[in-house]
Amino acid sequence: MSSDRISRRAAALGLLALGGCGFAPVYSDGSALRGLVTFQTDETVAGYRLRERLEQRLGVSQNARYELRVALSQNSQPAAITAAGDTVRFNVVGRADWSLRAIATGQIAAEGKSESFTSYAATGTTVATQAASTDANARLSIALADMIVSRLLILSNDLSQ
Repeated sequence: MSSDRISRRAAALGLLALGGCGFAPVYSDGSALRGLVTFQTDETVAGYRLRERLEQRLGVSQNARYELRVALSQNSQPAAITAAGDTVRFNVVGRADWSLRAIATGQIAAEGKSESFTSYAATGTTVATQAASTDANARLSIALADMIVSRLLILSNDLSQ
């Protein structure tokens, strides 16, 4: 019992110490880019999902200072093939080339590439395989968006100066 109280007190004191030293979480509402970015993505289902995730993470633009343009590419590759030649697993590989431009000047503030992949099983019925494929593509769009946001949040201190 007493060790629980000590660990709780230590945790509380640690949080107070972090607050006192000027610590601010990267994902707080005070992020330098929250609500300041408009998004241009491909007009595809994957592009829509990516844009939706970017808006969840960075907020819907209120007073846009930046425009984030993202070009997506995705393809499926067989990952597991049976002795009979049937593909039972696929990898969906995706790449997002992105650039963040200052709207006022048109200059590129940041740019990069994000790559990731997800997998799905192609076993069972055709409907189940299609549902697994759709889900894998959705997960890939979310993963790519999260990678872009992580990079932008790291760079946001440089952008705000």
